[in-house]
Amino acid sequence: MSSSTDLIKNEQPAQLLDLPPLRMDAEGLAEDFRRYYAHTFGRDRDCQSPHYPYKALAMTLRDRLMERWKQTRQTYDETRCKRTYYLSLEFLMGRALSNAMFNLGLDDAVERGLYDLGLVLEELATNEPDAGLGNGGLGRLAACFLDSCATLQLPVRGYGLRYEYGMFRQMIDNGEQVEEPDHWLRDGNVWELERPEFTQRIQFGGRTETYRDQSGRMIVRWVDTHDVLAIPYDIPVPGYRNDTVNTLRLWKAAATDEFDLDEFNAGSYPESVAQKNAAEHITMVLYPNDASENGKELRLRQQFFLASASIKDVLRDWIRLHGRDFTRFAESNCFQLNDTHPAVSVAELMRQLMDEQQLEWDEAWAITTRTMAYTNHTLLPEALERWPVRLFRQLLPRILEIIFEINARFLAEVALRWPGDNDRQRRMSLIEEGYDPQVRMAYLAIVGSFSINGVAALHSELLTEGLFRDFHDLWPNKFNNKTNGVTQRRWLAMCNPGLRDLLDETIGSDWVRDLDQLTRLVPYADEPDFRARWYRVKQDNKERLAKQIGQLCRVDFSVDALFDVQVKRIHEYKRQLMNVLHIIHLYNRIKRGDTQNWAPRCVLIGGKAAPGYVMAKEIIKLINNVARVVNMDPATQGLLRVAFVPDYGVTLMESIAPGTDLSEQISTAGKEASGTGNMKFMMNGAVTIGTLDGANIEIRDQVGEGNFFLFGLTAAGVESRRHHYDPNGIIATDPDLLEVMGLLESGHFNRFEGGIFDQIILSIRNPHDPWMTAADFRSYVESQEHVATAYRDRERWVRMSILNTAYSGRFSSDRTIAEYNRDIWHLEKVPPQG
Repeated sequence: MSSSTDLIKNEQPAQLLDLPPLRMDAEGLAEDFRRYYAHTFGRDRDCQSPHYPYKALAMTLRDRLMERWKQTRQTYDETRCKRTYYLSLEFLMGRALSNAMFNLGLDDAVERGLYDLGLVLEELATNEPDAGLGNGGLGRLAACFLDSCATLQLPVRGYGLRYEYGMFRQMIDNGEQVEEPDHWLRDGNVWELERPEFTQRIQFGGRTETYRDQSGRMIVRWVDTHDVLAIPYDIPVPGYRNDTVNTLRLWKAAATDEFDLDEFNAGSYPESVAQKNAAEHITMVLYPNDASENGKELRLRQQFFLASASIKDVLRDWIRLHGRDFTRFAESNCFQLNDTHPAVSVAELMRQLMDEQQLEWDEAWAITTRTMAYTNHTLLPEALERWPVRLFRQLLPRILEIIFEINARFLAEVALRWPGDNDRQRRMSLIEEGYDPQVRMAYLAIVGSFSINGVAALHSELLTEGLFRDFHDLWPNKFNNKTNGVTQRRWLAMCNPGLRDLLDETIGSDWVRDLDQLTRLVPYADEPDFRARWYRVKQDNKERLAKQIGQLCRVDFSVDALFDVQVKRIHEYKRQLMNVLHIIHLYNRIKRGDTQNWAPRCVLIGGKAAPGYVMAKEIIKLINNVARVVNMDPATQGLLRVAFVPDYGVTLMESIAPGTDLSEQISTAGKEASGTGNMKFMMNGAVTIGTLDGANIEIRDQVGEGNFFLFGLTAAGVESRRHHYDPNGIIATDPDLLEVMGLLESGHFNRFEGGIFDQIILSIRNPHDPWMTAADFRSYVESQEHVATAYRDRERWVRMSILNTAYSGRFSSDRTIAEYNRDIWHLEKVPPQG
């Protein structure tokens, strides 16, 4: 008699798999919702928790995604199409419920179905936590890219880590950042699908041994390792109303079944399960603090865990479809490394091809260097990642051997190109020599990749002229630029329904798929009736944001004031400090009675500081202390308000971007790789004040210099000024800055907390200040005065706002992904079949 498994496998596949399509109307959705609510979750009319209605709705929508998800995967397999794998340690996806509804085209049907059941969609949606899978711009960019890949119907799979805890939940106590655990998975994640059948075994530690096989070939084995299991969890990524649903696969670390029985029998229970605990720590927390040796080790474990599990998964798929013939592997696969974190993938792919699949070095290297592509996201040398050789030797001995071999062969190539240039060889070596030799991970990514790209025109130029100049001299054709973008689905159509409806009515809805269509708005900027409607939409959005700020910060924002916003990770190069100095300057003007022709202003700042970044945390404290003094002073009533919004994240940005008038993009020129917050604000009609840095340059080129407020030194100017920078001279000769510094140094903002801002004051006065805050202050103040003048002229400001949206088409992630595909990936569009 056949087993039940055989029956399922061989005799009844049609009956099991050929199901009728799920209904997409309000009644069908409501019926499935009730079934999940009553039968799956066992709830009834007495249930008061909104958690279960949310989960029932999510399951109802996930079923509709599942139909399309399976069809997409089957089509990719059947067509044997080329695929790209996007490796990133961050994916800041935001809430999935609204995204699924919008991309499936079910917003109205869901709302009607819930209304008939006496439920309000907005109340259910707020029960979904933001997925804690990222920190900031890098992770949000990855999420936008996946959205665009699915919308363009490109076979791209994301690979990341399933962190149990996000970065942290930020609280503000007495003006100071306090970190609390962000256990976003506490109640599970209804959107994920565990795939234990694809679990991979990841090696750490141990040693290598070499032997010859029967044919005399030298074989290397990595033995006596401490293994960890990588369990995949898949999350659907729907395209915009096209039936394509791609996959984000996240790896969870788990212990193997083995544990130390001898230790257990000896009564040492903690020791017997120590390996289990160590394994699970790998994906416990997003980005551990790497200031300590333990932090460095965990960070490297995370990076290798991601690389090894993902590459093994790709090879498993290849062997399933093609067998062990790898001659066409490079033609059919591409790995895109999102920043330097997954750079160890270069050596790990080599290891798996040689040690596991028995390829020779040259064949494995040819495959690796034709499939790996590297995106660099930073101009800060300290962010390029270097790991001690001793740490590699301890954790990844086989990987270190391969890196040494890659380096030896690479330096031979450098020597052939530049004979006798030992200094160049030292600069370009993958190993930085010294007392504690380091592996230069960015260099490993460059040497092992066929494409290296920056993320804005200036960034790419500075990479080739600075950080990576030697490599550009050797391989100029490897380098290219791909200016970042953001998805207009989430960052305009979903988060700004009032503006979406106005755009649809005015120019049609094609812009949701083709953002260049927004240029059709340009003539409307000169029509008074359209400007009036635009203004009303913006005011409605400002009211919504003001309400949230009142609830979160207990600060009243007047919708008639200029909403001046800077929300992003707190870092010295992003210069939140410059913003604070300007706030103090405005406050000082009010106190001395200089308020003629004043434009009322509400300043909103938000962002998290890394737990170990002391200066960033002091800047948060300064912002909050200044806000308290400003907001409590009766003289500022109706003129100036300041708020620091805690726990800034994706969902909060969905309210902030539509309600912003002025977008602060004020980094020191030459330091911001691109910026994507600037693009979200621009799409929603905010006007930018910024330096010529990152994508600001391209934003200004698109919208025109008359619709952008420029200030500050250029990147070249920063470098030339650095050698004779005298901030104390600047302060002494600028009366406004002198008064601002006088207020800071007098303790006016820390009357009962003596000396807490001394380091900030010293950093501003330091002639070696890399951020050149004092140098740009006067230009910034003057540009802000132009902002105030423009805002007082409502018709002029609204026209500027319309034109910023109209010219934002270039900053769609659809355009960015189309360029990645055209120049790097070379994928075919693959619509689902059947």
